[in-house]
Amino acid sequence: MNVNTKNLEAYIQRFITNNSLHDQIPTIVEAFQHLLLKKNMFLVEEGNICPYFCFIESGILQHHITIEGEEKTTYLALKNSATAALKSFTHQIPSRKNIKAISECDLFVIDLPKFQKLLQNNPAFHQFYYNLIEHQIYRIDDYRIDLLTLTPEERYKKLLANEPKLLKEVPLHYLASFLGISSRHMSRIRKSVK
Repeated sequence: MNVNTKNLEAYIQRFITNNSLHDQIPTIVEAFQHLLLKKNMFLVEEGNICPYFCFIESGILQHHITIEGEEKTTYLALKNSATAALKSFTHQIPSRKNIKAISECDLFVIDLPKFQKLLQNNPAFHQFYYNLIEHQIYRIDDYRIDLLTLTPEERYKKLLANEPKLLKEVPLHYLASFLGISSRHMSRIRKSVK
């Protein structure tokens, strides 16, 4: 791979707690290939099978569903994170959501055969994937609880405290959808919180 993989290596290493497995990281990195998605291109569209598990080197991927013609953002994947329509990818079934580049994205991607081979034969990748999924489940739990227990203002303030780069990099209407509020209400909240 000719593209710089330093960030991908660091990300994988972050989730491998057993230092004796770090020598297996180059094998993992070699299994990934570079993919450039232009703005508004899809990694996967609803009804299609997600072809890749990916690491975001740069850019933002929006996970969304469409309800009555309106996009509802379910997740925003930023630089230095991993993402996929995971159930679609691992089970090779049609995706229930879209994943779209809302800015130009440099990705490192891996297809299912290489992914499965690493899971079966590379203890470092197995530990990376297990720890990554556990981390994501914790985040999803927190997000769902916040949606039910916090006011829109509190959710915005928490996002401001925990994910300030989201507020700088993501257009307002995507953030509003992600927080479960209207763009108009989001504008009012931003003005009152400043």
